[in-house]
Amino acid sequence: MVSLLPETNAPAETDVLLDAWDYKGRPAPRSSTGRWGAAAMILVAELNERLTTLGIAVNLVTYLTATMHVGNAEAANVVTNFMGTSFMLCLLGGFVADSFLGRYLTIAIFTAVQASGVTILTISTAAPGLRPPPCSGNGGVAACAPATGSQLGVLYLALYLTALGTGGLKSSVSGFGSDQFDESDRGEKQQMMRFFNWFFFFISLGSLLAVTVLVYVQDNLGRPWGYGACAAAIAAGLVVFLAGTRRYRFKKLAGSPLTQIAAVVVAAWRKRRLDLPSDPAMLYDIDVGKVAAAEEGSTKKSKFKQRLPHTDQFKFLDHAAIDEDPAAEPSKWRLATLTDVEEVKTVVRMLPIWATTIMFWTVYAQMTTFSVSQATTMDRRIGASFQIPAGSLTVFFVGSILLTVPVYDRVIVPVARRLSGNPHGLTPLQRIGIGLVLSVVAMAVAALTEIKRLRVARDAAPLPSGGVVPMSVFWLIPQFFLVGAGEAFTYIGQLDFFLRECPKGMKTMSTGLFLSTLSLGFFVSSALVTAVHKVTGDRRPWIADDLNQGSLYNFYWLLAGLCLANTLVYLVAARWYKYKDGRAGADGSVNGVEMADAEPMFH
Repeated sequence: MVSLLPETNAPAETDVLLDAWDYKGRPAPRSSTGRWGAAAMILVAELNERLTTLGIAVNLVTYLTATMHVGNAEAANVVTNFMGTSFMLCLLGGFVADSFLGRYLTIAIFTAVQASGVTILTISTAAPGLRPPPCSGNGGVAACAPATGSQLGVLYLALYLTALGTGGLKSSVSGFGSDQFDESDRGEKQQMMRFFNWFFFFISLGSLLAVTVLVYVQDNLGRPWGYGACAAAIAAGLVVFLAGTRRYRFKKLAGSPLTQIAAVVVAAWRKRRLDLPSDPAMLYDIDVGKVAAAEEGSTKKSKFKQRLPHTDQFKFLDHAAIDEDPAAEPSKWRLATLTDVEEVKTVVRMLPIWATTIMFWTVYAQMTTFSVSQATTMDRRIGASFQIPAGSLTVFFVGSILLTVPVYDRVIVPVARRLSGNPHGLTPLQRIGIGLVLSVVAMAVAALTEIKRLRVARDAAPLPSGGVVPMSVFWLIPQFFLVGAGEAFTYIGQLDFFLRECPKGMKTMSTGLFLSTLSLGFFVSSALVTAVHKVTGDRRPWIADDLNQGSLYNFYWLLAGLCLANTLVYLVAARWYKYKDGRAGADGSVNGVEMADAEPMFH
């Protein structure tokens, strides 16, 4: 065997990385692979993904109602189901990347899938036979033929191919970006932290371009031009990503943590009738002596887990570590190490926090559905000629995110640091809590704004069906601003919480847990809309096709009440939760290491 060690006394890591490989499968040279040269191309792929996905979602409800002649409730559900599926498929993408394809191939393949979905969407908006004819007016009454099943089928095929591609790409792109930096090198580790800051910036930049430029193109030049621009953007992102192949650093498949969780649960269930030993030290665990010997004889970075201490919570799972037959060859489906069990316990302890953050994203879903529908009924003129596209109102939502982050960093953190002694200001759970409170306030403000809009509509009666109410669309800014500010707290707080609290070997799992709250939030929104429409639709509808004839404010009040109850439950769960051993949560350190030197924030 040819040694990878150089002939000098310098360690091998100065020339090559022993835990990363280049595109030919050789140890990756430090000087010619990874770092910003590779990371920049990955950032372009993420920028174009965000531009494409949000460029479709943020203005989709107006296309469904105005062109496909779908009702408001159904259109809202199409949008939320599309977004929910996109985020839920991140779990599938992460599993495929960790177990079969690796992050590079997963990104490349699923980006191509997304490009094909957006191309079909573009064709469906351009071909006359794939959309219903325009409404015809007879005596002031518009007759609108609804879209046929085949027309909606092509649209749904395009949307869900796009969702599949988005899920696979989003599950791996940030992790592949972090792979381009060596965490054992202090300089590269600092570069990686800056990469995640730039990653969040590019997400926000893509969102801003989507809700301004793309929405304007869709409304003024036509949907084929707008969605065609999306297809061109994601295709260009794929080309740039593939162009960086020779510069990338590749890591070995880590295996899916979902398999570990399933194996521990199955092993515990199989041995549920066995008595647990009185001393946890008798449970099967990592052999520290063998680990040390293996580490000493290896030139590569250790892949062995660090033994975790036993905890008394969820003792049922301890059954998985009972060694029935020490002489037999252990099977992971019958015997798990106590360390594996404790890692699964860590995930279980996080579930109450995970469950109580879902409602925030249900509120978030309203910003791309009913808030946009409200905007279509209001005065959107600026000056004599320019009219703001309804979907572009979300620019205030994106702007509030970009404004809240520096305000938090420059104002809130110094104040919180002085009050709590935490050098990082607020803990992740405190940040999430603030975001949940803002969601309650946002829905209450949205309800009051809708009450005022309907009052103005009644005073200006008679209005034609779907007529424009003489009320400035800027009245909607507060609800967009409050939800945007809430996202800045909740999004970053969730990422911080899940990345830091998940076991080190479950980085992909932590991202999946976070993204699944977004997905379920959209699905909960769809379920609520369906239930409310079914209960109120035949009498006094809360969600009418003509919002001037409905009571949308009641739906907002319902959301405000549900969010308030959810926030109270969250406070109990957050008080019950204990940060991992060695992490105080209030002082921002982990066994004396500052959180800035721990796992990256934006994954």
